[in-house]
Amino acid sequence: MSQSPHMSLVNAIAANANNDESMTDANQSLRAPIGKVVCVGRNYAAHARELGNEVPTSPMLFMKPASSVVSIRQGVVRPDPAVFGDTHYETELCIQLATDLSAATMEEATQAIGAVTVGLDLTLRDLQSELKAKGHPWERAKCFDGACVLADWLDPQAFGDFRNVTYQLYINDSLKQDGDTALMLFPVYELLVNISHAFSLQAGDVIMTGTPSGVGVLHAGDTLTLKLGAHEWQAEVH
Repeated sequence: MSQSPHMSLVNAIAANANNDESMTDANQSLRAPIGKVVCVGRNYAAHARELGNEVPTSPMLFMKPASSVVSIRQGVVRPDPAVFGDTHYETELCIQLATDLSAATMEEATQAIGAVTVGLDLTLRDLQSELKAKGHPWERAKCFDGACVLADWLDPQAFGDFRNVTYQLYINDSLKQDGDTALMLFPVYELLVNISHAFSLQAGDVIMTGTPSGVGVLHAGDTLTLKLGAHEWQAEVH
């Protein structure tokens, strides 16, 4: 029987993790398949404003399927721009659950995170705008294969309560996005509680917690550098 894409991803990241002890421990302990990826829209006010959107008063949620997930070690592949238009990058702090959550308390949420990393929520912006203008759902712009790019999983204990975590995206050595969870409208644990009251979360599920301002277009040949604390990953855009 062939491996599912999300199981292959987990095993590939674990096999290729560097010698950093916290990274290795987290990757070895997280072998459960990713069931779903829950994304949080407009969790940074500046990002909402840069796209001309209202700043939300409660978390805006959408999902990506597990089939959209790839490792950053595989590079970043854009759908054909001649057919689908521009692909935008959105850099986000990502967490993976170690336990199930349903109608969770804050205490349960604080115990549920099994690993953390940084990732890219890739968006076919032209297609998304077209679908939104028609009042249509826009999964086609967010759920394509490779639309969720994840770096290696790290031990969450190194990040405290997730209220002061910084992460960055550089493109061709130029800083494009500078994330700081202190600026989130809805902090990480509060997000988990809120989401778990909307629908159940399961061990292995990934939460993409929202992107800061600075989103833009990816071009073939771009070199991406993602940073989370002292950790760094690079990938080329194809």
